[in-house]
Amino acid sequence: MKIENLKESLLSLHLKTMAEILEQTLKKAEQENLSPADLLLILASQELAARQQRRVKNLIAQANLPVIKTIDAFDFSFPKTINKSQVMSLFDLHFVEKKENVILMGPPGTGKTHLALSLAYQACLQGIKTSFTTAINLINQLSASLADNSFLKTMKTFTSPRLLAIDELGYLPVDKQGAELLFQVISNRYECGSMVVTTNRAFRDWGAILNNDNTLASAAIDRLVHHGMLVQIKGESYRVK
Repeated sequence: MKIENLKESLLSLHLKTMAEILEQTLKKAEQENLSPADLLLILASQELAARQQRRVKNLIAQANLPVIKTIDAFDFSFPKTINKSQVMSLFDLHFVEKKENVILMGPPGTGKTHLALSLAYQACLQGIKTSFTTAINLINQLSASLADNSFLKTMKTFTSPRLLAIDELGYLPVDKQGAELLFQVISNRYECGSMVVTTNRAFRDWGAILNNDNTLASAAIDRLVHHGMLVQIKGESYRVK
């Protein structure tokens, strides 16, 4: 009866894992002659581990990753040019702590999205609130929010995460409103949060991407690279292979 009452008390305190493992842990304590402090340490450690697992699971779900990619699965031997040590150095995520950016630049099919997804996934594993989107999806969501008066709320979904990954910038041209909305996200996150941006276009072509607005393109590039690292990848498409 005491054990059942204790379980109920643990559940009331939202200590679900401790309640679930209570009986087996009490038996272990009796068999191994553990002290009360050792018993509590086991219960607390398991509760904390379970909570961390749930938190990571929630972060991954909230990040909207289309698929899970890891750096271990990336084929560094395929791109004609890639600085492996530079890429690997990103996975300590110090750039997120420093609120810096990463620009992954290269032709289609050279692994930019894989690397961006891997960084986003690693950030989730480290307990960092992350969001992954494409440039067009970001613009479409913000454009739609202007019509239903939810702009500030929608903008917050792109500015509140500590890490925002924007994929496929430059694959499709955007109109004046889209270019301005994208710039607002970049500007609002400047020195406030980190971004990982993938693009198949050199900086000199960004004006053409952003409604032929070279001034806006220059301002966006300036904010991205001021506290940022450029990773250039060259080679043929892995998908074609």
